[in-house]
Amino acid sequence: MSRRKTIFAVLIAAAVAAVGLIGLTNASADAGGPITGIAGKCVDVAGANAANGTAVQLYTCNGTAAQRWSVGAADGSVRALGKCLDVTGGSAADGAKVQLYDCNGTGAQRWTAGGGQLVNAGSGKCLDASGNSSADGTRLQIWACHGGANQRWTLPAATATPTASASASRSAAPSPSASRTTAPAAKKGVSTWQFTGLSDAVRNVGAGWYYNWSPSNDSMPAPAEFVPMIWGAASVTDATLAKAKGEGTVLLGFNEPDMSGQANMTVEQALSLWPRLEQTGMRLGSPAVAYGGDTAGGWLDRFMTGARQQGRRVDFITLHWYGSDFSDAAVNQFLGYVQRVHARYNLPIWITEYGLINFSGTPKYPNTAQITSFITRTTTQMQATSYIERYAWFSLPAVGDSVAYGLYRDGSTPTPAGEAYRAAG
Repeated sequence: MSRRKTIFAVLIAAAVAAVGLIGLTNASADAGGPITGIAGKCVDVAGANAANGTAVQLYTCNGTAAQRWSVGAADGSVRALGKCLDVTGGSAADGAKVQLYDCNGTGAQRWTAGGGQLVNAGSGKCLDASGNSSADGTRLQIWACHGGANQRWTLPAATATPTASASASRSAAPSPSASRTTAPAAKKGVSTWQFTGLSDAVRNVGAGWYYNWSPSNDSMPAPAEFVPMIWGAASVTDATLAKAKGEGTVLLGFNEPDMSGQANMTVEQALSLWPRLEQTGMRLGSPAVAYGGDTAGGWLDRFMTGARQQGRRVDFITLHWYGSDFSDAAVNQFLGYVQRVHARYNLPIWITEYGLINFSGTPKYPNTAQITSFITRTTTQMQATSYIERYAWFSLPAVGDSVAYGLYRDGSTPTPAGEAYRAAG
C-alpha cells in the first residue's frame, strides 16, 4: 500500500542513523545502585525515560537515576525510576526484550539471582545482553541460561545473601540450530507505524510481537517482542544488520521484492545478498512476496529453488495476503493459499500482512460485519494450525487514511475490527 512506502523509508533511515548466588527476596527495597554486566557496563533505562515500554539496555555507567536499581524485599521485582524491569508481553520466548513498566506483580517482573545470573520467574530464562555485545545501547532480553559473560550480573552491594539453589537457575544453552528452529510461543502480532498510543494499543490488543518494517524499534518501543526486518537491498549494510541483530533473535527478509513500489528486487539479487542476512545467526524468514507464493516458477518459488541449490538457509516462509472478495468465501481463500504455500515448501509460516482490501475496485473496504467475521474466523483457524507460527493484521493504527482497516484509534480505543482481533488468541 502507498502508505507503507513513505513509512518504510523514514524508519529505515532513522534506524541506520541512529551474582555467587544472591537472593532477591531478602534484599533491601530501599537500597539502590547499579547492576553491572559484560565489560562492566550498567543496566540502563534508555533516555532516563520512565514511560511504560521504555527499552532497558546496556550503557556506560554514569551514576544517574536511570542506572540506580533496587530489588523488591517481598515480590522479587527489580526497580528503577519507580517502575519495574519487565519482560515484554510476558513472553517466554528466547529474545523477548525487557523494558520498564508499571509494577504489577506478574511473573514477567519477578527475578531470582543465582550463579551470577538473573532468572525471570515467568519464563525460567536469564537476563541477557543481545548478541553477546557490550556496546552502549545493546538491548537486554531473556534467553535460555548458559552462564556466558553476557548473562552474568553483579547486583547493588546492599543485596542480601544466598537463598536459592544454583542448580535451579541453570539450564543448558541452546544450540545454534535450536535457536533457529524453535517455534515462538505467541502467535498474534501486529504490523504498525508510529501513532499516538502505540505502546498502549499493542498491550491492549494482546499482541505477543510486532514489527514496523525496519531493523529497529528505537523510536517506537512497545510491550511485546519486536521483530526486525531488512526491508530491501539498500538495507543490507553492516550497520543495519548489526542493529537488527541487537534487536532480537528473529529476522524478517525483504519486503515484497516482487513489487516495483516495494523492495523491487530480482531473485538473483536477493540470493546474492542472502548470505549477509544468514551471517547474523538469527532465525531467518523468507522474503515476503505480495502474491503467488504457491505458484510454480513464481518469485518465491524461484528464490527457494535457488536457496536450496546454493545451500542457503531459510527457517520459515513469510507471506502477505489481501482479499478483494468480502464474502464468507474469503476465509477459505486466505487459508487455502497459506496451506498451499506450506505444502510447497514444508516450512513454518508467518503471515506478516493480511486483510481485506480491494485495491482496484469498489467497494474498496468491507463493511463492519464482513471484517469482524473474517478476523474472528481466520484467527480461530490460525491459532489451531500448528504450521502457522505467527500472524499480523495490516495494520494496528486506525488513523488518517488507515481508519477503514486499522485496529486502534489510540491506545485504548479499538475499532470493531480491533475488538475482534483483541479477542483472538
